[in-house]
Amino acid sequence: MDKETILVVDDEKEIRDLIGIYLDNDGYKVIKASNGLEALNVLEKEDVDLILLDIMMPNMDGMEACMKIRQDKNMPIIMLSAKSEDMDKIMGLTTGADDYVTKPFNPLELLARVKSQLRRYTKLNVKTEKSDSIIEIGDLTIDVNSHEVRVGDREVKLTPREFDILFLLARNRGMVFSIEKIYETIWKEEFFESDNTVMVHIRKIREKLESDSRKPQYIKTVWGVGYKIEN
Repeated sequence: MDKETILVVDDEKEIRDLIGIYLDNDGYKVIKASNGLEALNVLEKEDVDLILLDIMMPNMDGMEACMKIRQDKNMPIIMLSAKSEDMDKIMGLTTGADDYVTKPFNPLELLARVKSQLRRYTKLNVKTEKSDSIIEIGDLTIDVNSHEVRVGDREVKLTPREFDILFLLARNRGMVFSIEKIYETIWKEEFFESDNTVMVHIRKIREKLESDSRKPQYIKTVWGVGYKIEN
């Protein structure tokens, strides 16, 4: 079985090396880059399964790099940052990241996040029975096998987290999911009331799916309760 490849992007060599040691010891192939430009160059030549992406870097920071990566790639991206403010977290998630880890971090916790993201990403790309692999809701088509989403003839690029949320709601059409339930189902972590993560992701999904995200056709808000996709 081929090793899964992790791209570690950080301008601090000590951090790149530390992360690299833990990933290597756990059986991953590690590629390192010191800024966003180097990371983009790596992605042109290498198949990467997950990216650990620092935010504050010279030449091209993590936010800009994440947006460029998301133009045509959907592997999981975990942002790394010394900033812990909610706005920095939201900005990272808005640009297409799937998770966010604040420095200084416990390397074992980071490793656990990496494994969780890879499991989720792999599961979504595993072949399933054809009858279960396609969900159609009006013009919206979700293909679980290929991890593709289309609205009519238009392909919609979603991050793995965004795909998870859309798939959760689509396969449970008519059921209302609270923000807490969505978070704990997708992130597998305890929800904290002040966390805006789910709302940020829902907004991004709507912006990508809808011609007018202010009048959502697919993901409906049930005020005071949560979100649903209707039959």
